Amino acid sequence: MKRIAVIQWLGATMVAIGALCPPQAQAQVPGRFYWKTLSDANAVPLVYQSLSGNTNPFDPAHIVAPGANVDASLAMVGYARTFTLLDRSAMAAIIVPMGRVSGEITAAGKSFNQSTNGFGDPMVEFNVNVLGPKAQNNLPDVLRYEPGFSLDLLADLALPIGNYDSSQPLNIGQNRWYGRLGTPVVWQLGPWVPGQRTTLEFLPAVWLFGNNSDYVGQTLKTDPLFQLDAHLTRDLTERFWGALDASWYNGGKATINGVAGAKLNNWGAGITLGYQVNDNLNLTVGYKSTLNNSSDPTALRMDNFMVTLVFGWHPLLEGARRLKSE
Repeated sequence: MKRIAVIQWLGATMVAIGALCPPQAQAQVPGRFYWKTLSDANAVPLVYQSLSGNTNPFDPAHIVAPGANVDASLAMVGYARTFTLLDRSAMAAIIVPMGRVSGEITAAGKSFNQSTNGFGDPMVEFNVNVLGPKAQNNLPDVLRYEPGFSLDLLADLALPIGNYDSSQPLNIGQNRWYGRLGTPVVWQLGPWVPGQRTTLEFLPAVWLFGNNSDYVGQTLKTDPLFQLDAHLTRDLTERFWGALDASWYNGGKATINGVAGAKLNNWGAGITLGYQVNDNLNLTVGYKSTLNNSSDPTALRMDNFMVTLVFGWHPLLEGARRLKSE
């Protein structure tokens, strides 16, 4: 009976790799994304997002176009794998966005009413824990695991190979290199028991952007963008959890052929609900929106509804499950 209970508990934690929320879309990672799980676990996410606002949601620079009305449908597929690096938990992931974006926007002194679809810029991510419990390499490690205060280092890099048309400002691909450096923090509050887990999580990060030398026939430069995400997460049952989300964007001033725009200084808030469908499948639903002075045309405006399915598996747990059924 004890072995069966262990297998069931491990199954409930296996897809805690996270929802693999794409950084391109409102650039906010959901709560519990950087929770640690057993090394050599695998996950495949399927993500759908519906977005609207005054900026291109495929571009994490969030360049505001005053008066713009942009709508987008975004779908993503990816792959993530956990592993051990020098006794620390690590994860590598890749996600490929695709979808449609349309709207009315003024950019580089011209007005556009356009739509486009296709594949976006694939993004790779590497994350490694530097402070907190060591990697979980076997079943006893998982049973003993509690995050306590955990600190990671992460790096993202987008590959500029997505669909791009230099004659229009709204594109799925961005025609430039960009990436992110950050330090995810998970702070355990209270007991680490399924159904009772509570965490306070932070992700301070800076986005860095290369130049786009053919942005509607002009050169686009963007200053670094600082972003802070925060989440208060709580188990509602052993399989159902919720989170209150907040974010802050600062910087990212865009310059087009030497003409500088306004930098961002905006807040956002949202809510996330997650449900463990079975031992391999996790469902997450979330809504996020910026909080702005509606009379300020330079303020970032973005609404984002997201549904995510993550299928996860681990050879050790699949083998243990087969033993249970025998």
